[in-house]
Amino acid sequence: MKNLPHYFNDSPHLTVHTRGILDMNGSIEGVNLKPLNIIPDERGWLMEILRCDDEAFEKFGQVYLTTAYPGVVKAWHYHKKQTDNFTCIRGMMKVVLYDAREESSTKGNLMELFIGEKNPLLVTVPPDVYHGFKAIGTGTAYFLSIPNLPYNYQSPDEYRIPPDSPDIPYDWGLIPGLKHG
Repeated sequence: MKNLPHYFNDSPHLTVHTRGILDMNGSIEGVNLKPLNIIPDERGWLMEILRCDDEAFEKFGQVYLTTAYPGVVKAWHYHKKQTDNFTCIRGMMKVVLYDAREESSTKGNLMELFIGEKNPLLVTVPPDVYHGFKAIGTGTAYFLSIPNLPYNYQSPDEYRIPPDSPDIPYDWGLIPGLKHG
């Protein structure tokens, strides 16, 4: 593990991959990561995010955009039915996933991902896996989500706990005075 701070080198539970992915206890069953390619030319550039012939694609639910201001954490939540597909299209985000599923072979595993302009990556998160993100850097981060189900306003499929919950062994480094959650 070259070019990492010394505390990473001493961790027996950390696998380092390229493209800004830190598997803190290994991978998480059902999570898919797709590197996104930028195709530039003299007119600008194009980046395909999700295609109907991608391995991660199940069906279309909706597309939405949300933002986070620098240092703000939006975590933790999971869905019982919905599969999430998301990326950061502007700025940078730290995305963290936690597997609390009793029946999962990867129960207790954490994944920390750094995604965005400098590392375009599509993340697919299956139902019942906690996830959240933090905007890193000095600008607003833009988060594009393509879940396989539309949002149900009468009965939302979203289950939340606070970002500093003792149920998940992760420290976001919350900044006092900012609204998190």
